[in-house]
Amino acid sequence: MITNSKCECGHQNPVGTVLCESCGKPLEDVDSGELLEMRYDGVARRSQKENPSWIDKIWNFFSSVKIAIYLIVITFIGAALGTIYPQESTFLNLDPSVYYKETYGTLGDLYYKLGLSRTYSSWWFVGLLFMIGTSLVICSLDRVLPLYRALSKQQIRKHPRFLVRQKASYEGQLPEEAGDAAGWTAQFGSAARKKGYRVHMEEGGGALLAEKHRFSRWGPYINHIGLIIFLLGVLMLGIPGWSMDQHIGFVEGKPTRIPETDLWLLNEKFEVDFYKPEEMTEEFRARDRIIPKLYATNAVVYRCTANCDSANPQLEEVHRQRIEVNKPLNYKGLLAYQFDYRETPMILSLKPSLKNRQTGETYGSFELSTTNPSDSYQAGPYTLKVKGFYPDFALDEKGLPTTVSNDPKAPAYIFTITGPGLAAEGEPYLYLARQIDKAEYREQEINGRMGELFDISVGSMEDVKIAAYTSYLNIRVAKAMPFIWTGAAISMIGLVMGFYWQHRRIWLRIDGRKVTIGAHTNKNWYGLRSELASVLGKTGITVAQKALETGGDRS
Repeated sequence: MITNSKCECGHQNPVGTVLCESCGKPLEDVDSGELLEMRYDGVARRSQKENPSWIDKIWNFFSSVKIAIYLIVITFIGAALGTIYPQESTFLNLDPSVYYKETYGTLGDLYYKLGLSRTYSSWWFVGLLFMIGTSLVICSLDRVLPLYRALSKQQIRKHPRFLVRQKASYEGQLPEEAGDAAGWTAQFGSAARKKGYRVHMEEGGGALLAEKHRFSRWGPYINHIGLIIFLLGVLMLGIPGWSMDQHIGFVEGKPTRIPETDLWLLNEKFEVDFYKPEEMTEEFRARDRIIPKLYATNAVVYRCTANCDSANPQLEEVHRQRIEVNKPLNYKGLLAYQFDYRETPMILSLKPSLKNRQTGETYGSFELSTTNPSDSYQAGPYTLKVKGFYPDFALDEKGLPTTVSNDPKAPAYIFTITGPGLAAEGEPYLYLARQIDKAEYREQEINGRMGELFDISVGSMEDVKIAAYTSYLNIRVAKAMPFIWTGAAISMIGLVMGFYWQHRRIWLRIDGRKVTIGAHTNKNWYGLRSELASVLGKTGITVAQKALETGGDRS
């Protein structure tokens, strides 16, 4: 059992300490010739605590590098499973419960039922990311705090056993021409400074510490900070309103709400320009196809100020922009990309008049919306109450009115008309907006007596507002992206710090005429040995680089 131990130098070391925090003497296997473990300069970590509480056990679990590797591997496997078939988020107006079975068969249906079609938003995948983030935080704290304590309180004079058990070490006598120890130590320090080392000497010149590139030791932890910020950014994508990637159709002239926001977008005017035959290659001319050269949406963004969930929201214009392919609309982080369009003629509104067929008298006109009609309209002395509305009128198998779709391609209304000469409770009237439908379904005959008395129709095409195109936009919101990019940048800085610089330290002590040197680096031992041999050479001690390797062949 490891207990608190007091070093011969007088320093009291806590549980788990391998090397004396003051002089560096090994507290265990003192007489062993093995190299010292220098990852944290032998300082104790919290995960080595005796008799851990339940909080310590959780800490120990997440501080384990092995556990972190398991979590990363499991997450990679889960992420790979999510790439077998397309995720639901990539669909446009498709029912996933039907799509996977029809497209990929039994395996696709099983894929959907297991929830793998929603992998990246599933609770278990988000949970794995959270656990990896927790592991990064605890692993870093468990190691960076002891390392900081060790590096910020380094002692210049180290125990001889600490020095000779470094991977690079030297033992010998001062050269005869060296003079006193203080002068030779100063000469050694001057040569080390020329190699870029910061030199600290003990009073009297009996010991020295030369160090450079200590900042590189923090590279892995800066990398961890970047990864933590990156993971937080990924988790933020699940916050409502922070992330969106939807494909929405915007009918020309009709404001449409953007889901999960208080914004509406109006396709004010859609423009499309086609290649002329002389502008196309022979290959395309042979296909006899019309190829669009440019298509764009003149968009207006509105913010709802009141009645947002009602049929008549109060909208205030906040932004106006033309959207072209690769030139998206950008409003406070909301992006709208132009990716497709359809020629879908729809009637948005019309302004018919109520006429008396027998006298030719016109009682008045009223404006009908094909998307959100009012409950009633007034035409002179007559009131027309809307009792039924069919955006895309048709008759079903039983001859009853129905709508084929929700798009106002062939709108029809059933009114109850009240006024002079009509029953007090009103009389029904079927109004078909399109002239072709009036003839096909024989509107006047269907309305019977009301059809003989009244005619509801528009006078000219100026009274009809038509949407010729539907613009399809990819709406994206990514408020978490600054966090993701910031985390990635910080992580890259940490990687560069750790890869391109090495923390190098040289300790020296002189006892009488005996010189003992130990040197340590976290990588590139050949470079360190070369520098140490060069510094020794400039102080009158010629030694081969290979001879500085502890435990190696020094011949």
